[in-house]
Formats: sequence, C-alpha cells, structure tokens
Amino acid sequence: MEKIIQFKNIVKEFNGQFVLKGINLDIYENEFVTLLGPSGCGKTTLLRILGGFLNPTEGQVIFDGEDISNVPPYKREVNTVFQKYALFPHMNVYDNIAFGLKIKKEPKDIIKQKVMRMLKLVNLEDYGDRNVTEMSGGQQQRIAIARALVNEPKVLLLDEPLGALDLKLRKEMQHELKKIQQEVGITFIFVTHDQEEALTMSDKIVVMNDGEIQQIGTPIDIYNEPINEFVANFIGESNIIDGVMLDDYEVLFEDKKFKCVDMGFKPNEKVDVVIRPEDLDIVPKEKGKLKGTVKSVLFKGVHYETIVETRAGTSITVNMKVSEDKPVENSEAGEKMSANDFYLDVADIDELTDADIIARADAQAWLPEKDDELVSIVDVEYRIEKKNGIYPVKFTTSAGTFVTANMIVTDENRIVSNVYQEEIYAVNFFKKVDEIKESIALDTDLKTWANASAWSLEDDSSVEITEVDYDFDPENITEGEYQVTFKTQGYEYKVDTTDEYQVDDEVGLNFNPEDIHIMRK
Repeated sequence: MEKIIQFKNIVKEFNGQFVLKGINLDIYENEFVTLLGPSGCGKTTLLRILGGFLNPTEGQVIFDGEDISNVPPYKREVNTVFQKYALFPHMNVYDNIAFGLKIKKEPKDIIKQKVMRMLKLVNLEDYGDRNVTEMSGGQQQRIAIARALVNEPKVLLLDEPLGALDLKLRKEMQHELKKIQQEVGITFIFVTHDQEEALTMSDKIVVMNDGEIQQIGTPIDIYNEPINEFVANFIGESNIIDGVMLDDYEVLFEDKKFKCVDMGFKPNEKVDVVIRPEDLDIVPKEKGKLKGTVKSVLFKGVHYETIVETRAGTSITVNMKVSEDKPVENSEAGEKMSANDFYLDVADIDELTDADIIARADAQAWLPEKDDELVSIVDVEYRIEKKNGIYPVKFTTSAGTFVTANMIVTDENRIVSNVYQEEIYAVNFFKKVDEIKESIALDTDLKTWANASAWSLEDDSSVEITEVDYDFDPENITEGEYQVTFKTQGYEYKVDTTDEYQVDDEVGLNFNPEDIHIMRK
C-alpha cells in the first residue's frame, strides 16, 4: 500500500499549552485508522489539522507527496463527518446528499447517478424524498456519510460520529461503517474515545494521550501486546502486577516464578506483568498457581466480574486527634502562638533535640498585624523520663509569649508481617482542623504527619505504602479522634468467568504462559 498521509513532527500550541507534542504518523491508502484516546488527548486537534480547520504550530502535513499545511480546507481532498451531522432541515434526503455536487455545478444526470449510488450504499434507496427531520439518528448519520462520500474524497474524516447514538444503534453503525469503508475503498480516519469502537472497526489504531502517540498497531497487537500501563488500562481491562524478568521466557511475580512467551529483557529487569481478566480461570484452591479470596462478585449479563485478592498487603492503623486552632494571644507583644500535642516513641528520647520537639509539635509564633510574620521560639522547657507517660513542654518567645503542649511517650507502633516479610511503622498524631482542610495532597501529608514507612525484612529495602484510608470527610472535618490506615501493596485480580462464586470463597487462579504479557516499566 502507498502512503497517502504523513504527519511530520506536528506541534500545536494554544495559549502556551501544547496540545500536540511532535506527532509523527503515516497513513496508507484504503486503511481504516482510528485515533483513540481520552478527552483532551489531542486526537480531534490532529484531525482538524488534517482537515485544514487548524494550522499546526510546527510541522508538516504531507498528502499524496505534497505539503498541504497551508492549503485551505475546500481545496483538500478530504471530507469530514462530525458528531453533529449538520444536515439541512429544509431539504429532503436526496437534496442533502446532492448539495455539494450542485455547488460544483455538476450536470444533473451525473448528480442523480452519484446520489442514487450513495443512497444504495447506505441502504436508504427508498428515502430520497423523505425530509431529514423525519429520519432516525442512525439514518441521519448514514445521510451525513453519504453526503461526504458523494464528493469522492480520497480520505474521509469522522470525528466521533457515533457519539449521539444509543448503544444498540451505535453497535449496528460500527459494522455499517466498516462495510461502507470496504465497499468504497478509501481511507477512513476515525476519532473516538470508545475502545470497543476502535477494536471493532479499525485496521490500525493510534493510541494517544496528553498530546503524544503511545502506541500504533492492529487491534490484536494493541490489545494483546500493550506497550505501557496507559495502553493496557485504556484498551480493555487489565491486571497489572509488579514483576522481575529473570531471563528470557521466565518472570517472577508474587514471589513465584512463571513461564511466559516474552524475551529480550535484561536479566532481573523490573517489569509490569499484564494478565487480562478473560485469561484467568478460577479453580479449586489447591490447583491454583496463585491462591486467594473472593472479595466481590458483579453480574455483568454474560459473565461475572469476580475480584480475587491474593495478597492483602501489610497495614497499620493510627489515631489522629483533630482540634480547632485556638492560639494563645499576647496582646502587649502583638504575638500569637500555638502548638500541638504529639506522640513520641520511647526509643526516640535519647536523640531528642529542641528542634525536633518544635517540629513535632508544629509550634509557631507570629505577628498577626504584620501579615503573620513568624517569630522565633527561643526557649523549650520540659522534663522527660525514658518510659511511657505524658510530659508537658513549654515553648516561649523572647517577648515572653508561651504555649504548653504535651509529649505523649508510648511504645513503638509497628506491624511485622512474616507472611510478606515486611514491616510497617507509623505514629499517632495531632492536627488542627484547618491543616486537614487546607491540605492539597492529603494522602502524602498524612504519611508525613504519621511518619509512616515500610521496609523489607529480607534486605531492608524500602517498601512503598500504596494505600491511605481514613474515616473522615476532609472538607467537613470537625474536632474529634479519627483513624488513619496505611497499607503496603496488595494484589487483586479481576476475573471474567461464567461461574458464580461467593464472597470469602477460598479459590485458586490459573493461567497459561501465553496469557502473560510483559511490559517495560
């Protein structure tokens, strides 16, 4: 096949924001190409650049070997079908399709011949005299396609043309569109965010995200061999697990070795392991390559979507005491001051400094009348013993403003998991209502405030805390005591099965080497 379109380093910028970031793409004659991606990824912008409705900030659009970057839309051998069909309501079906030919002053007999051919192509032969407003959504969509095709473009651009149709009609039109494309034998470029549409109709799928092409390939290639986590999650559904490629055709995940069909990775390279839900089989626990517990079951019509947890992860729960900010005020010095009570491990007492105490108590003094300019704390008074208890600490400024908070000494709060060979640690803590409400990244702040961390017992390497759960609404939090739970990586697998299981069933999971796909991190 010959190249009909080449996008060469296409960049598009709107008000300093780059919508397309150097797109390079070749499209061949008679291909059905789908630009697939989430809203805002740049796919419609790329289509509009090809149609001539937008000019690229940088780059070239080559059409049949010629640069058409500055050619106006009406001189390009492309036609566009939009989601809103923009049919002329005062014209019948025949005249809508014939409109472009009449503008070109083609002879009436030629117009009739071409329009009747298009009506037959879109299966509307008996509807030429019908007013378009009397036609259904699917029929109007076919009229819009016929109106575009009657001008005999070399390329037809379709910008989410099925978006306004209901689900049943959309599925019917997917097959109609592919049939029409095969019959007319021209290049179709189709824009959608619907993965099923792309997989059903396309010869080639171009997956886009954030103004860049993530992967180009056939529907089978894109589905079975996603190049990265975005593509794997966007095209269908995927279970993605952390793994290590031990050698060609051998991968380690969940601390077990499995045969696979992938090769070409470095020895012991960290990878993502992808297994599709339909490639997993639920079997009796003793027969499974992995063992787990059914966590949820959702009936989807032709199958059950079953979630199986094979690893819960290691978790720890701490208390967070929240109070309103009630600072001490020294009107003579024009100062305000506040400090939180805080928890302290017995083991930390030996290395405790004044700076540590100020930081842990979040002790602050400031001048309200000078835009809350901070004032130094010059004295920290306390007496502490190396045993559990409550020990007052007094913070004082040079002007004599002071506030008292409590150091609450307790045993270390840590959980050891011999099953997963890891340990997790966190402390109880105090916070003000405003600190919670004003947090921009609350999960991260909670980990910091609780000094939460986890590590492997095998090699002392850091283990990521992947989940932070809490029992409060951050936007409407009030004074009180709340629980915060920190959790390391657990593993859940989504399984599509025709068999029904019950929550808490102990089961096994099976899969074949060819069901495992390996992606580079």
